[in-house]
Amino acid sequence: MNKLITLVKTYMKNGYIILSFILVIGFIVRLYKVNNPIADWHSWRQADTAAVSRNYVKDGINLFYPRYDDISSIQSGKDNPTGIRMVEFPLYNALHAILYKSFGVFTLEIWGRILTALITVVSGLFIFLLGKKHYSEKIGLIASFFFMFLPFNIYFSRVILPDPFGVMFGLIGLYFYGINNLFSIISFALMLLQKPYLAFFLFPLIPGFLKKEKVKFNLAFLFLAFLPFVVWRFYTQQYPEGIPFYEWAFNGDRIRFHPAWFRWLFGERLGILILGTWGLIPFAIGLIRKYKNNFNFFFNLGALFYLTVVATANVRHDYYQILIIPAVTLSLALGVSYLWRKSPLILFISMVTMFLISWDRIKPFYQINHPEIIEVGKFVDANLPKDAKVVVPYNGDTAFLYQTNRKGWPAVDDSIEGLIKRGATHYVSLDLLSPDTINFSKRFKTITKTNEYIILDLHKNLKE
Repeated sequence: MNKLITLVKTYMKNGYIILSFILVIGFIVRLYKVNNPIADWHSWRQADTAAVSRNYVKDGINLFYPRYDDISSIQSGKDNPTGIRMVEFPLYNALHAILYKSFGVFTLEIWGRILTALITVVSGLFIFLLGKKHYSEKIGLIASFFFMFLPFNIYFSRVILPDPFGVMFGLIGLYFYGINNLFSIISFALMLLQKPYLAFFLFPLIPGFLKKEKVKFNLAFLFLAFLPFVVWRFYTQQYPEGIPFYEWAFNGDRIRFHPAWFRWLFGERLGILILGTWGLIPFAIGLIRKYKNNFNFFFNLGALFYLTVVATANVRHDYYQILIIPAVTLSLALGVSYLWRKSPLILFISMVTMFLISWDRIKPFYQINHPEIIEVGKFVDANLPKDAKVVVPYNGDTAFLYQTNRKGWPAVDDSIEGLIKRGATHYVSLDLLSPDTINFSKRFKTITKTNEYIILDLHKNLKE
């Protein structure tokens, strides 16, 4: 019996055994509501990503011609009849489509959430390895724990978005820098192809880049890391209709450094949503304490630089903060390690309160606030021709359009005659009292009308 207890204690002291528990349980908690339709928080952005994957399933994978369902001019200001979408290099979408086509069983949406959860497990592993490499195994384990279990990151690392994919490549690139530089370059290149904003992940490498004896190597490193992104961006310029407006993201509303910028990013988002207020205590301690290794300082400096440069987008959309979570969790780990030695009681109180407050704010994100778009979408998918092009006004939000499984317009961006000329075949509206719905219903044949929605056939004009 004593030998068994000794064996168990030995295993429990093994960092990789503990890490395995963290990663496995972290994956399991991300299966919470994994079967949610794409109608929860930030469903519009998830719908755009999932639509590219769904079109890969339908039409085959072409990494250089990704298409989604929105063929309006809303996102780019230009008519987009083929629905081409030139944002991130669609490697995530290709993997998503391959998983679904290879294994089936689950829906495309469930496979998307599972894929992101698996990507997060890999990220959790490399958070641990980075913490161990630059500080200690204990710091790595604590950082991985927070990365896997912060309520904010649980939700946003099981969504159908490319951001967690880019974060994974960034962490891999950081870890392999100095160990296998070629692999590091490839990882950073893939990171930038997903999200160029993730360039701030290079900040921890600044001390190494400043060494005079490595100037030529570091310039070559950066050149090779950025080259695929530059080539991709040059290629996408051939399809301006598929490039959404992006200038607004930096400081489109002039909010940078205004009180509202501080309030939303450091009060509402980092302070409450991510750290549940009380988590600011260990986070601040981990941030301000001096260490022989300045990796954490530069990592968080990069995160601050990102929040400052991409000011408007970070204020408007909380999913933009997915990118700063690794830096936050590393600071948390360093602060927790210090508090564990100095004041375990304060640590316990701050941790319990942090998770409770953060979960209370994150819990509504899983809710489906407009189930009607799912029901109407199913009806449209079952009853309208597969090649129908639908006008589904939903304030430009593509979540409703995605549910119909048709290409079309998430808002009326032209006269009805103009839309018909561009290929619109049906009008589907949830707002029975909108001026457009009232006017169009007098002109075109009604296919179906209920208390919740109306479907019009735009090819059958009642006045002809």
